[in-house]
Amino acid sequence: MEQAQQPASLRQLLLAPATLRLLGLSALVGIPVSLFAFGFVSLEHELQHWVWHTAPDLLGYDRAPWWWGLPTLALAGLLAAPIITRMAGGGGHVPAYGFGGPPTMPRETPSVILAALACLPLGVMLGPEAPLMAMGSGLALLTLRAAKRIAQPELATVLGMAGSTAAISTIFGSPLIPVVMVLEGAALVAGGARLFVLILPALVSSGVGALVFTGFGHWTGLGIGALTLPKEPAAGLPDAGDFLWGIPMAALIGVVIALGKSAGLRVHRWTGTSAQRIILCAVAVGVCVTGYALITGRSPEEVALSGQNTVGQLAADPSSWAVGALVALTVFKLIGWSIALGSLRGGPIFPSIMIGASIGIAFGSLPGFGMAPALAAGICAAGVAGTRLPVTGVVLAAALLGKEASTLMPLLVISAVTALLASTLIDRQRPADPAHLQPAPADA
Repeated sequence: MEQAQQPASLRQLLLAPATLRLLGLSALVGIPVSLFAFGFVSLEHELQHWVWHTAPDLLGYDRAPWWWGLPTLALAGLLAAPIITRMAGGGGHVPAYGFGGPPTMPRETPSVILAALACLPLGVMLGPEAPLMAMGSGLALLTLRAAKRIAQPELATVLGMAGSTAAISTIFGSPLIPVVMVLEGAALVAGGARLFVLILPALVSSGVGALVFTGFGHWTGLGIGALTLPKEPAAGLPDAGDFLWGIPMAALIGVVIALGKSAGLRVHRWTGTSAQRIILCAVAVGVCVTGYALITGRSPEEVALSGQNTVGQLAADPSSWAVGALVALTVFKLIGWSIALGSLRGGPIFPSIMIGASIGIAFGSLPGFGMAPALAAGICAAGVAGTRLPVTGVVLAAALLGKEASTLMPLLVISAVTALLASTLIDRQRPADPAHLQPAPADA
């Protein structure tokens, strides 16, 4: 009678030739993927600057006029609709379904690139993180045939994951954040020594990606619009008032973000694969952009783009934002983001963080609630509610807050747990993204 095969130990897995070859391949994959990702994000950043700064200036405006979002979003819908409805891969995953699922295959990657370039610069209220992850996965899997000698059944998943983390290693402000995302995501479906080994390719590839992004950003002078705070808010140790206000605020943010994602799913069910409805949704997002600009008298760019620049503005000078403007920013961003989640293409994390930051700044004027703790708790709660990954949300907020993160960590942790519990009450287990239920075969 044969003995049951014992699971491999961590030492055996780490020193296995297949693991070592996989790590070497991950490092090699990280270089071309990161170069491509840098070029893509730089191009997207330049297009965005042209649409929202250069073009209005050429027409004689000192900033984008209040009506600017209507033609830009209508154009985004006209460009994105045929990509989403006719090309392989449908322009990438539907952002309302969040992250996860099978890796993006190489033949699906062109539609992801085109959809992102059609949507993001024109102001669809979504971020670049999800398209970057999909591109990184598809480009990494181009090496799959050369890597078949690494006899691991999880090769496509692991290699796609390594490409994804290389592609987004810098836009989150730290190469550790995508690795933490992988760790939490994999923990939902795996465990033990294999889970640990699964993290290593992501760590190697994201480190290479961060190096490439940093080097090329310095050499070329091109910007990539990473999620960073140009000025870290000064904060002391949180007191009782910060927790008394911060906990209900985190719960509110969790509910608001979850409602936005749920609305996005309903929008997706309504749009389906109808090009006409996708265009109507893009125009509706444009109406939200215009409504914000009309009501507040501020630039439509603040609400139209993914949110990383607006978060920086909120953190740098929170006193310059009236409460009414913050409420308008939150409401119009939430509505437009919900519509875009279910109809257009982009990432859900950056916009959700901007919503959390705007709510945090609005709450920061309450008696006994410090502005810096309010902003920190808002960013953390929104990051957790947007990803449903609590450790990722805390690490992301800590990376943004820099040296102030250590003193605010107790508030960040409590806010993360509160937001996760509150969002779970609304955002029940979502179905898998139908666009990726039947991925293309690896050799396609």
